[in-house]
Amino acid sequence: MKIKYTIYIVVLHAFLAGLIFYVLREHKPYLFLAEIGIIISLLIAYSLFRNFIRPIEFIKEGRNAIVDKDFNIKYVPTGSSEMDELISVYNDMIDNIRAERIQVQEQHYFLQKLINASPNGIIILDYEDKITDLNPRAIELLKIKGNWQNQPIMNFDNPILNEISKLDLNTSKVIAIRGIENYKCETSSFIHRGFKRKFILIQELSKEILAAEKRAYGKVIRMMAHEVNNSIGAINSILHSVVEIENEGRSESESEAREIVTDALTVAINRNDNLNQFMRNFAEVIRIPQANFERMDLNELLESTATLMQAQAKTNQINFEFQFSPNPIFVHADVRLMEQVLVNMIKNSMEAFENEVSKNDFSIIKFTTFQNGFSISDNGSGIAPKIADKLFTPFFSTKTTGQGVGLTLIREILLNHKTIFSLKNGDDGWTVFEVVF
Repeated sequence: MKIKYTIYIVVLHAFLAGLIFYVLREHKPYLFLAEIGIIISLLIAYSLFRNFIRPIEFIKEGRNAIVDKDFNIKYVPTGSSEMDELISVYNDMIDNIRAERIQVQEQHYFLQKLINASPNGIIILDYEDKITDLNPRAIELLKIKGNWQNQPIMNFDNPILNEISKLDLNTSKVIAIRGIENYKCETSSFIHRGFKRKFILIQELSKEILAAEKRAYGKVIRMMAHEVNNSIGAINSILHSVVEIENEGRSESESEAREIVTDALTVAINRNDNLNQFMRNFAEVIRIPQANFERMDLNELLESTATLMQAQAKTNQINFEFQFSPNPIFVHADVRLMEQVLVNMIKNSMEAFENEVSKNDFSIIKFTTFQNGFSISDNGSGIAPKIADKLFTPFFSTKTTGQGVGLTLIREILLNHKTIFSLKNGDDGWTVFEVVF
């Protein structure tokens, strides 16, 4: 319309100018006045054009704003009663839409902040059980990497999601993973566009359970240690006194009889000492010192600890292999405590070769370092499936003479270092203990 109107006005006035020039070219004063009239006519036409086109431009801008979802543009009254009435209705509509939109956006923003800040993992599914939203805590707990948008929950090789996929709506279950991680998973639903959509809440219980567990066995151990140590101290004192008396001057026949008694008493003393050591092993778990964090190189730590255990490994015909990162791997940890962890890990790997003949006719313990972590793996007998979930249960042991202290000590130290760790059979047949800082 703008183009048509402009062409019409230009053509009309050009025709009038040409006609006036043809008629009045001999009459200069009238020709001058006529030219002034044409200029005034053009100005009036332009003014009318502006007054005519302005409301249309406003309507066009308003349409574009609605298409772009921009509800901040309002019209200014033009002076035309009909147009001003329409503008007033439109402005009121825009104000209402903007207010409702702001309210919805504020609620959505608050809800999103609440979900993202939640200490519980939240998974939101669509109508086909595909993941549409995960809050940061859920990503952290599930350790999901890569693209998860619109992926079915069953497609992930994750033990937690595998268990969640089996839960019915409005049910909850405590899921235990690898014996050290416990999660309470609860399914519920909400209405979206008239249909139910499922969401899952994941609450980590590991810290609470571990803390309660540690308080329980710590109290029992302290009570046992107190009673045993008090009794052992008194009994050993008596036994030593008896041995000294028995060793005093006697006849030859008496000395022979007393020698038998002395041997029996010595055995009793040694047994008491062993019992005392037995209790000290338990007490070590609850007396782990506070970690003194310092910057250390994992390559150096693994190499020095392996050197310490090298002689024992050779005695058992076990070979060490090293696959260290070419660059130093620096982490913050307590060197002394981490050495304890490594010694226990290596001892566990060595014990995996007891009465075991490797497929390759030789036994290997492999030390590997990578970005922010390390692993110790062996080609020994592996972990039986029935005990895989019990490995880090306090004082659980598969050995007849074992106390289950080693893995419990490892667990406590690694948890204090806030590491992620796992002990499992690999797909290649190797048993891998992996630690990531």
